[in-house]
Amino acid sequence: MRPLDPRLLRYARSIRVYLAAQTLIGLVTTACVIGFAAVLTRIVTGALDGDSLSVLGPWLGALVGVAAVRALTVWASETLSMRAAGRVKAELRGKILDATRKLGPSWLARRGSISVATLSGRGMDALDDYFAKYLPQLILTALVTPILVVVIWWQDWVSGIVVVVTLPLIPFFMALVGWATQSIQRTQWDTLGKLSRGFVDLLGGLATLKIFGRQHRQADRMRTITTEYRQATMKVLRVTFLSGFVLELASSLAVAIVAVGIGLRLVEGGMLLSVGLFVLLLAPEVFLPLRNVGTNFHAAAEGVTAAEDAFAILDEAAALPETTTGSAASVTQGRTAGTGLVFAAVRAQHEADAPLSHEPISAEVLPGKLTVLSGPSGVGKSSLVGALLGFTDFSGEITRDGLSLRGVPAGERDWLAWAPQRPGLTAGTIAENVTLGDPDPDPAVLAWALETAVAEDLDAARELGVSGAGLSGGQAQRVGIARALYRMRRRDCAVLILDEPSSALDHATEARLVSNLRTLAAEGAAVLVLSHRGAFLEGSDTRIDLVPIPVPAAEPIEVDA
Repeated sequence: MRPLDPRLLRYARSIRVYLAAQTLIGLVTTACVIGFAAVLTRIVTGALDGDSLSVLGPWLGALVGVAAVRALTVWASETLSMRAAGRVKAELRGKILDATRKLGPSWLARRGSISVATLSGRGMDALDDYFAKYLPQLILTALVTPILVVVIWWQDWVSGIVVVVTLPLIPFFMALVGWATQSIQRTQWDTLGKLSRGFVDLLGGLATLKIFGRQHRQADRMRTITTEYRQATMKVLRVTFLSGFVLELASSLAVAIVAVGIGLRLVEGGMLLSVGLFVLLLAPEVFLPLRNVGTNFHAAAEGVTAAEDAFAILDEAAALPETTTGSAASVTQGRTAGTGLVFAAVRAQHEADAPLSHEPISAEVLPGKLTVLSGPSGVGKSSLVGALLGFTDFSGEITRDGLSLRGVPAGERDWLAWAPQRPGLTAGTIAENVTLGDPDPDPAVLAWALETAVAEDLDAARELGVSGAGLSGGQAQRVGIARALYRMRRRDCAVLILDEPSSALDHATEARLVSNLRTLAAEGAAVLVLSHRGAFLEGSDTRIDLVPIPVPAAEPIEVDA
């Protein structure tokens, strides 16, 4: 856990201005500390020497002025820190979203959308303490402490030696406590992610759990995870209090040694009062920034841990090859005549180290044809479509009208409309779900999409709950198909892909859907349907079969007689 991760400068450029401003504030603060000690020393020694109030008056005014300037620097530092935290959080959240889009849905499925949401929300909010408390003190430590050590050494080399010898003890203890904190803080953060994921999964499956009478067991599971998070949090607090005690003890003993040495030399007459008082006033200020760094380290630890996770995501996205907007991205999206989609020895898989599920496929999806991609469950049909969508890595080559799709971002394939197995409906009307993303919906196209998806019996103004609650499985499936059809017609997409569009439909509705899709293909669209149902296999113009890789039979075990 580094105090200032260099990746923060790379991924959040606004922090550079913040660091420069904090450095300037740190220099002003250093001047105020030295000035305050010098002025106060002059007032005390002058009063002991019998100076009148008229002589001491200007010095008292100067003391108030220095104190006011230092208070102003504290206010400026806090204000600047909070504003910088807001800008940096916004930058990192935006970059996390961009990285998530670049890494694709398959990566998000492995990582977990809940963990990414927790990182973007609670994790980034934890950076407030890092910027408001920890980082300013870290800058002050780098500026104030060395300057004050030089000033003390210049005034009294004996006290300077004491300070130089005792000062490293604080970073030493901070490192020891920091190693323990890093492990405990990571455990707390991981437990929080597990708690978030478990709670969302519990809400999503609560209805099913109640049907089978298993909701109480899940409540006990959530209670167990909550207890683990509470225990992890209390461990962090215990380490925090221990760290504070150790730092206060070390700095207090160091200042006490300096004070005792000055006192003894003042009694012996080997030191002037003005020098001794000046050094004694500066000694606590040498250790104060380091103590504050140690104290605020724990307050910022959660934010630092979250930032490390964010940087890991950004580094992973940055490691991907840069995409270009040329070649396939520049293909016209209208239904112009062409060769359609061509798969050449393509084999797709969601994870690089996952076992291969199907043989390489070479096939064409032509305009004007209803093409059905068939194969047994688990053979990799959805993975192949994921490669076509830009979501999944693949070997071989996929081209459209002769131009490669490799490296083209998923968001730039505007010639494509797609309906997945799960439609992903949202709360709102059916019309809002079908026209999702259209700032100016077209009622005529909406009506056509519902009719073509055999969903004209559904009221477009009907309100749905969260995740499309209120519709049956078949109704939700048809609304998802209508959404893809609406996009296709509004954007004049050349290719339509439907993943298992009739798995929840009755035979009569399925037959109408097949007929409507054949009509749509006849108009010049390239329609690709993933299905193993007889109605689509019989109604297709072209059929592509994915051949699974044979699983080698287990060798028989010989048993001695």
